[in-house]
Amino acid sequence: MAFPNVAFTKATTNPTLVILGFRRQIIYHIHFWALIAVAPLVLVQWRQDHTLLAILLALFSLNSVLVIVCLRWWQVYFLRGWPFVLLALTSSAYSTAINGHTGLYWAYPGIAACCFLLPLRESTACNVVFVAIMACISFLTFPEPAFWRITFSLGLTCVFVLVFAWLVGRLKEELIHLATTDPLTGCLNRSQLADILNSQIQMRERYERVSSMILLDLDHFKHINDRWGHVAGDQVLKEVADRIRKRLRESDQAFRIGGEEFMLVLPETRQKDAEQLAQQLIGNISAAPFLREIQVTASAGVTEVKRGETWSTWLNRADQALYQAKLQGRNRMVSSRDLLNRRNGLPTDATPI
Repeated sequence: MAFPNVAFTKATTNPTLVILGFRRQIIYHIHFWALIAVAPLVLVQWRQDHTLLAILLALFSLNSVLVIVCLRWWQVYFLRGWPFVLLALTSSAYSTAINGHTGLYWAYPGIAACCFLLPLRESTACNVVFVAIMACISFLTFPEPAFWRITFSLGLTCVFVLVFAWLVGRLKEELIHLATTDPLTGCLNRSQLADILNSQIQMRERYERVSSMILLDLDHFKHINDRWGHVAGDQVLKEVADRIRKRLRESDQAFRIGGEEFMLVLPETRQKDAEQLAQQLIGNISAAPFLREIQVTASAGVTEVKRGETWSTWLNRADQALYQAKLQGRNRMVSSRDLLNRRNGLPTDATPI
């Protein structure tokens, strides 16, 4: 699992990368402070002739060093936390068996670390097995009252930490949704625009898979706000977004990138097919009034990604096509192919819908 090098080097506007950066810091600090705490115990256990435990703790320390180095210099999460979890839980269980309560104290931070380092289902399974093993060891090692106290305290610690990890996961998903979605229309906002466009450009460069873009802008939208008010204008935008989404495939992505401007990214779509979709969307928007009486039209610019161009160049070509659609009377679609034909004196398809 690779982590973008964002948390330690530079800021990013991509919410997903920001969260990955914070997760990387959590992983880094867990391994760093665990190394500081556990490394001296290798020598302590060795001097007490607990050779196997000393070896387990040495392997644990070595794994922590490898994780820290890989994160720092290669931005790679070494083996995704499994060595830490397995060695930590095994060491604490074995230490409890041979050292009694001294080893038991390490079980609690081991449970917590497991929930931070592994996905929820995997950490749940590991902790359930670990608590069961610790219950068996406690039953054989301690008096019965101590056995019940240890088992229930470990079980409650496991439940509390898992609930906390689950709620943090839900919070993370909600924060990403809020940060990447336009609250009015439910479309994506500009925060992930560059990443998504770059991913389509990479698909074109590596696998010759084409993608197309549609920029769609509502005509004279200011007039709607001035005449019917901003509340009505917001309702129009929401319904426009709904009409757009009904025409899109699951793989297509819709952005709201301006007040009344939408961008559609269409993977695996040739420009000709994107032009047909743009004409259908414009026709669908103008076919039926909004809020029973507000008649709306739209203009669109369409272009297909080219090899070797940047996402801003691709977007700029679509914007130029949209600008020409506005100049030519609105309520129509213009493609980048039309612009090229116009420069060469050839007929264009920019006709009103």
